[in-house]
Amino acid sequence: MSDNSLTKSDAPPPALSASVGWGARKSAGVSIASGMRLEHITYEVDGEKILDDITLEVEPGQVICLLGPSGSGKTSLLRIAAGLIEDAQGKVLIDGRVVSDEKHSIPPEKRGVGLVFQDYALFPHLTIRQNVEFGLTAMSRSEARDQAMRILSRVGLDDRAGDYPHVLSGGEQQRVALARALAPRPGILLMDEPFSGLDSRLRDQIRQHSLDLLRETRSTAIIVTHDAEEALRVGDRIALIQDGKLVQLGSGRDLYYHPKNLFVAAFFSEINVIPADFEKGLMTTVFGQNKVQDSVNFEAFAAIRQSDIGIMPYLKGKPGVPGRIVARRFLGTSELVDVSIEGLPQPLQARVRPGVLPAHQTSVLLRVDPELMMIFPQTGK
Repeated sequence: MSDNSLTKSDAPPPALSASVGWGARKSAGVSIASGMRLEHITYEVDGEKILDDITLEVEPGQVICLLGPSGSGKTSLLRIAAGLIEDAQGKVLIDGRVVSDEKHSIPPEKRGVGLVFQDYALFPHLTIRQNVEFGLTAMSRSEARDQAMRILSRVGLDDRAGDYPHVLSGGEQQRVALARALAPRPGILLMDEPFSGLDSRLRDQIRQHSLDLLRETRSTAIIVTHDAEEALRVGDRIALIQDGKLVQLGSGRDLYYHPKNLFVAAFFSEINVIPADFEKGLMTTVFGQNKVQDSVNFEAFAAIRQSDIGIMPYLKGKPGVPGRIVARRFLGTSELVDVSIEGLPQPLQARVRPGVLPAHQTSVLLRVDPELMMIFPQTGK
């Protein structure tokens, strides 16, 4: 069976609504959520700085996403938090207790953390139930079995308890990995890109059900992802990392509407970047002059989301910046339109609803609300 195939076990039980998740079966139990603080974490490998003085705090019961492009250092930060990397500088504290610094490090199994890896890391020679029981060493055999079956029931896989991992789909394996991590009721759950290997048809469903289970068990969670939309869906807060540095920390709404720099803006939206000048309280772009609150003088970039550009057929006398369509692509729920504008070296890209523009329309007018422009000073980088 393919890892990405859609099976009956990947879907919620038919008698339950999709909003209920995998089913209102037995409770998964409630964890005693812990808080974690990472202080001045710096990590180098062969002289190359992987992480550069990152400080981050996660409140009990909070879900935080470590977001960034590949190679930004987010997985290394998660592994330091877990205790899988011991030679980093800085401190890791759980509930105010130092579990790692430059002098000593408490091993992962004694930190009260649960781990879910990108490849799920299930033991192939153990049954599904035995995989979930594996970390329940403090319980008697009967108690461990009961707890394993309880959490498997919650993720809808109690009927597969005697199967082995190789016969499960990717979605089912992810659910087993989550069940195994939650079974000991850890204070903190650490997840490294747990949904990236799933088929797109399953990803949204499994992700939402996993989040529902985290909320039910009141778990603190740190989730690594490179997908901005996933971070917006899942995280109470998002820590965006670039080149080993923490660029911005806040809610998804904060990072989307108030990005600190052009990198943050571009990570959360498909944007156009155009020159902008400020002088005597006026901002000047190809879209005209607009008053601004800050009376500063500098050259800047104006970043405009594709969805924030209004586009309509050209009509003489109507307000707007004239342009010419040079390319258009139908994308199902939207149409991506490239528009050439005098004064810009590259066409602007706008997203419009299908049918807004006639099929053979080339002459158009563009409008942008100045309040939707994101302004960033030009720098040497």
